[in-house]
Amino acid sequence: MGVVVRPVTRADISALSRALADAFDDDPVMCWMFPDDAKRPAGMARLFAAETRYHHLAGGGAELAEAPDGTIVGGALWDPPGRWKQSSFDSLRSLPAVIRALGGKLRVGAEVSNALESAHPVEPHWYLATIGTSSAGRGGGYGKALLNSRLARCDAEGAPAYLESSKEANIPYYERFGFQVSGRIVIPNGGPTLWKMWRDPR
Repeated sequence: MGVVVRPVTRADISALSRALADAFDDDPVMCWMFPDDAKRPAGMARLFAAETRYHHLAGGGAELAEAPDGTIVGGALWDPPGRWKQSSFDSLRSLPAVIRALGGKLRVGAEVSNALESAHPVEPHWYLATIGTSSAGRGGGYGKALLNSRLARCDAEGAPAYLESSKEANIPYYERFGFQVSGRIVIPNGGPTLWKMWRDPR
């Protein structure tokens, strides 16, 4: 049985957010925003839930991967061309949930967000804001299936794609799908470095 990739529904948000939190537990940016190991999983799950519910779902670019037993083991949160930036209205709607997620690290979260926004490419593109596979699904081909699902659409539309890799070790993985490093983003006040990666349509 092949990997099932399908659109995210509202009913999936909770399980998807937990899978993504598991996937990002050792992510340098998430560790910077959630330094407390014990509180990180719950904080990340709340943050992913808020971002999905109040932003990515509306753009139609949120997809998940299911294991054969129906368990959600990964997800990709894409934004379509011209829709990568959250509207002021949606930012306000999501603010209580984001405050609950970040707690005392709201300023750090804002610094990360501002750094990514100011470095974001101007040319229209599909933006891969988040992709991850839970520890239960790792090595099962779920990440590849999630990437190929949307990249096939990018190629059909003749649209570029963009992501930020928060781990230098993941760069070769994305390069296999046609992404190339186009710059770096350094989070202020001693924060981690991210690698901007751009992919022209094939």
